[in-house]
Amino acid sequence: MVKPLKYPVSALVVLHDGDGSILLIERTHPKGFWQSVTGSLEPGETVAQTARREVWEETGILLAEGQLQDWHDSTVYEIYHHWRHRYPKGVFENREHLFSAEIPRDTPIALQPEEHVSYGWFDMEEAAEKVFSPSNRRAILELGRRLGRL
Repeated sequence: MVKPLKYPVSALVVLHDGDGSILLIERTHPKGFWQSVTGSLEPGETVAQTARREVWEETGILLAEGQLQDWHDSTVYEIYHHWRHRYPKGVFENREHLFSAEIPRDTPIALQPEEHVSYGWFDMEEAAEKVFSPSNRRAILELGRRLGRL
C-alpha cells in the first residue's frame, strides 16, 4: 500500500516528567536519530488533535483532558532531502507547532516498531544534545526555561 503524501504542517510534543527529564524516542531509520513525538497533520485535524494522536500512536499514551499544553508557537524548517519524497512535489518546508505534556516517569511506553526502536528518559541538557532536529532542540531548551530548569 502506498502512503499518501504528507501535508507540510506538523506537531512536536515534548513529553517530560516535570522534574527535568525528557522522554525521547529513537527512529528505526536512520539509526541514532532521537526525537520527541512528532507527526504530520492529517485531513480534518487541528494541530492539537495531531499532537494528541501522535502521542498515542508513537508511545501508547492517551493524554488526559488539559494535559497537552499548546505553546501557540511554531517553527518553519527545511525538510531534510531524504524525507522530501514523502511530500508533494515542490514542497521544501514544514511548519512545526510546539506542544508539551507532563507525564509520570513510570508511564508505560508502547512504541510502534515500524517507526521507533527504543526510548529513554534524559535530563534536559542531554536530551537537547541528543535530538537531531534543531527545532526539537530549541523546544527542549525552551521547556527548560519555562520550567525554570535551565
